[in-house]
Amino acid sequence: MKFIDEASISVTAGDGGRGCVSFRREKFIPKGGPDGGDGGKGGDVIIHTTSRRRTLYQFRYKKIFKAKNGGYGQGRQKTGKNGEDLTIEVPPGTLIKNSDTGEIIKDCVTNGETFIIAKGGLGGRGNRRFKTSTNRSPRYAQPGLPADSLNLKLDLKLLADVGIIGFPNAGKSTLISRISSARPKVADYPFTTLTPNLGVVSTEWGEPFVVADTPGLIKGAHEGTGLGIKFLRHIERNRILLHLIDCTTIDPADPLNSFDAINQELAGFSQKLAQKYQIVVLNKMDMPDSKESAEAFKAAMENRPIYEISAITGNGIDLLLKDLTKIINKPESKDD
Repeated sequence: MKFIDEASISVTAGDGGRGCVSFRREKFIPKGGPDGGDGGKGGDVIIHTTSRRRTLYQFRYKKIFKAKNGGYGQGRQKTGKNGEDLTIEVPPGTLIKNSDTGEIIKDCVTNGETFIIAKGGLGGRGNRRFKTSTNRSPRYAQPGLPADSLNLKLDLKLLADVGIIGFPNAGKSTLISRISSARPKVADYPFTTLTPNLGVVSTEWGEPFVVADTPGLIKGAHEGTGLGIKFLRHIERNRILLHLIDCTTIDPADPLNSFDAINQELAGFSQKLAQKYQIVVLNKMDMPDSKESAEAFKAAMENRPIYEISAITGNGIDLLLKDLTKIINKPESKDD
């Protein structure tokens, strides 16, 4: 399934039903009074956040949504049937904006929450409502009130505890497949990951947590180069970042080149993103000369903790996950 993280839709609630003009006419009661019922209320359009949805793919072809109108009032004081509500499901992490004004209407974060995005119109009052001492036979009723109608922009940002970032081919997909049940595509060419992957990591040291394997960044990403802004914004919702570096690409003469380049892209996109807590991990430690490269990198980073792993062999993974679990469970590490 293609990953869809933006969509534009139109939603319209149901109009209220028209009130009824009717008079009681029965045998032996030839001139009964007004008995027109009220119209029914129009259906609401409801947004429901559910983890059953992972993307906005459902909106790729269906873009117009309308709830049912309220039924007309009837004689004998019968109220019209209320229009059926229309529920639209979105995945957690969906930001809903009014596309005409740019106003943020709702940030759908919690699984299971509901929100009325467009309210149905009230039903019109039947003619029995207008009977007075001076007008005992009113021959008019109210039309139903019109419903809310909105043009919406849906913007999905993945929710995850840990976002794995790094240049293409750093081993992000291999790592997420090693530590979770996610099975992303793995290959030795740039941009193997064309869509974000989510995986649930279960450890013996604490509650399970969610990791997001986002596509590789390149220089100029914050300006739209490569996959650029399309995926940088997903990282905004990650609580902490796991900065994965391919140790085989480290230049001993300039060991922090790739590390600094990624952080420049984060800062170019937003300062909030640049200030997120990062865990730095050197991958591919099973490769020749990896120790020399790793030592040069750690020396340049001075006293900052650096993890050394091999996503292929699994070496160093347990220590990384143990410490990662502890960091995630600390309240001060939250940056939602």
